[in-house]
Amino acid sequence: MSNSFGNIFTITTFGESHGEAIGGVIGGCPSGIEIDIEAVQNELNRRKPGQSKIVTQRKEPDEVQFLSGIFEGKTTGASIGFIIKNVHQRSNDYFHIKDSFRPSHADYTYTKKYGHRDYRGGGRTSARETANWVVGGAVAKQVIPSIKIHAYTSSVGDLFLEKPYQDLDFSKIEDNIVRCPDDAIAEQMILKIDKIRKQGDTIGGTVTCVIQNVPVGLGEPIFDKLHAQLGKAMLSINAVKGFEYGSGFCGAKMRGSEHNDMFNADGSTKSNLSGGIQGGISNGMDIYFRVAFKPVATIMQAQQTIDKDGNMVEMHGKGRHDPCVVPRAVPIVEAMAALVLADFTLLNK
Repeated sequence: MSNSFGNIFTITTFGESHGEAIGGVIGGCPSGIEIDIEAVQNELNRRKPGQSKIVTQRKEPDEVQFLSGIFEGKTTGASIGFIIKNVHQRSNDYFHIKDSFRPSHADYTYTKKYGHRDYRGGGRTSARETANWVVGGAVAKQVIPSIKIHAYTSSVGDLFLEKPYQDLDFSKIEDNIVRCPDDAIAEQMILKIDKIRKQGDTIGGTVTCVIQNVPVGLGEPIFDKLHAQLGKAMLSINAVKGFEYGSGFCGAKMRGSEHNDMFNADGSTKSNLSGGIQGGISNGMDIYFRVAFKPVATIMQAQQTIDKDGNMVEMHGKGRHDPCVVPRAVPIVEAMAALVLADFTLLNK
């Protein structure tokens, strides 16, 4: 299995949802970087379960413990090892899927590929793994402090935040439990998620991410284009079904005369339908993209499925699951973007 991400600034992770711990090793981090451990923990707190009524009620403190690579508050240049202990497992909630396959989960494909799987909470396939990525991303943010990364919930189901990001106050993202920087739309989103939760169902949505103060020149032609690596990073996140940057799919409806970003004398552009990336290389304008998340596959309703012997069986969801993954995905999107930007920044040197 592929457990590493990045080229120079790398993260390699381990652990399962219901194992003793999860964790990882961050490689390639320059020495002498002051690491704010509290800031790293704050990023984990944004992702952790049990933080509100519209997310999974699994109670994990998600306290990170650094084991190496940081001394007297600064990176040493050595590998940065860390662990996050699992303390609130309820593995019995998953015994009913030991020999059956949950619809739209990885149970079937993992069993067919490896012949054996950890069915407790999905094992390695669980989104619990993303806590490791948030640690890596939090460190990456401190390697590139001048680059600002802001992600927020931009839709839940058919509820969309219609305002362009330029009209939003990013300081309000954390003001509500759905992480939408518009109070009126946020309240509608919260009500919708809570209603879906009470019906034993789930719902999807989108996260928009804006990256500012990116220098010109990040990204490597031909197969390591900046947007390609951002797309890979986002599509690696559990439950992601789509990625678009700049004008995205809307750009397919336009004419070239409408879509072209005309230059100013200083090299900036009058519009930014390119999304801050041209030819796979950052052009100094804001990078913005949107990530689509499917409804969580585990629902608290009866569904028909198959067992390992091919028999049709009925399954009813159990355990503690997010009715909508989007609010907790916001810091994950930021973290993966930070890993990509830190990697390209170091490569550019």
